[in-house]
Amino acid sequence: MRGLISKIGWERSKMKREMEELIVKSFFDKHIQERVLHELFTPKKRKDAMNRLCHRYTKMLKEKYMIEIPPPNSNPKYIYDVLMMHGAEKMCYSLSYNEKIDGKELPLLEALEHAVGDGFPSIISCIPGELAYFESEQEYGAPPRYLLKRPKYEL
Repeated sequence: MRGLISKIGWERSKMKREMEELIVKSFFDKHIQERVLHELFTPKKRKDAMNRLCHRYTKMLKEKYMIEIPPPNSNPKYIYDVLMMHGAEKMCYSLSYNEKIDGKELPLLEALEHAVGDGFPSIISCIPGELAYFESEQEYGAPPRYLLKRPKYEL
């Protein structure tokens, strides 16, 4: 039984690593990808990867895939509806400063309820490698909120 639990844990860890690598390779600028992956996969440096998205997200993320969600955009249900219109799946994977959702697969609306208005960066992957939600750090006023949308043919 113990071996089975260990194997399940290893498989989850491998799936998590593959999902995070896909998010980074799909939406982060090429010059920073390896550094961000190193930080994400190093427990003591994981927050460093998310800190990079606080003030410099336009240098970190591929701008050509960023579509700003115009205000009013602070309602998680509204953002959920926008993502569903773009083909989002009901389950998602989250990279977040918020430890309640970071590194977890969970229902999209639940992830949005924790991320929207949290004040710190989150990337919620809705279609692996194709569609995600990004919210930056809140400095003053509402934080910038974006769809990250990559055409399927570019994968």
